[in-house]
Amino acid sequence: MTLRFGFTPCPNDAFAFHALVHGLVPAPFEVQPVLLDIEELNRRAAGAELELTKLSFGAAAAAGDRYRLLRSGAALGRGVGPLVVAREAGALEDAAAGRVAVPGLETTAFLLLRLAAPSLGEVVELRYDRILEAVVAGEVDAGLIIHESRFTYSEHGLVSVADLGEWWEGETGLPVPLAGIFARNDLDPELADEAAAAIRASVEYAFAHPDASRDYVRSLSQEMADEVCAAHIALYVNDHSVHIGDEGLVAVERLLGRAGAAA
Repeated sequence: MTLRFGFTPCPNDAFAFHALVHGLVPAPFEVQPVLLDIEELNRRAAGAELELTKLSFGAAAAAGDRYRLLRSGAALGRGVGPLVVAREAGALEDAAAGRVAVPGLETTAFLLLRLAAPSLGEVVELRYDRILEAVVAGEVDAGLIIHESRFTYSEHGLVSVADLGEWWEGETGLPVPLAGIFARNDLDPELADEAAAAIRASVEYAFAHPDASRDYVRSLSQEMADEVCAAHIALYVNDHSVHIGDEGLVAVERLLGRAGAAA
């Protein structure tokens, strides 16, 4: 049996799921990886194409009748939130009132921005790796950045005007829930549980053998410096990735509740 598993080619996902993809942990199925940008995965959830998929928690409510959250593989933690960057320092409200590039309307990053700065100006959707250059070129006034851009924006002469993770933690006292792994609702419950166990085993394998995935990570992140890959993994893969935990579930519920109230 083969299950299609959608996740991103970012270093954290390559590191976490390398063992599962390469048959290094027990699983009663093989995995066919489908490597896509997170917003593309969010969009594809509407058609329930993939049996297993990573989804932004910002998109989880819309996918609720098609997918259910698994307890392992999540991207969630403290100090991991998206940033709003601009060419000059200033207040978030001022930056958000202009023309803002965002990595997708269904991303958790955009949900956090809407919660923190409800009076948004013009929103421009760009793939996450195009946002920094758009801000530098003056195509937009500010950019909402995720993934490795978090580590490289200063090299482009840009400054952070808001850390939305800090904002969320200050508001709630909870970690920031960015994305989780979901199983399609029509999967047999026992198979979904086995998938969750295999994903957990893969993350645990990654922690126990941190160098095993090096070539796989590099093959998917060829343009990224080694130190950026390492920082990316260290930031986004943590204990919540092994098991989301009670605090993590509370954080997800709080985020979805705030999203519903703001809709």
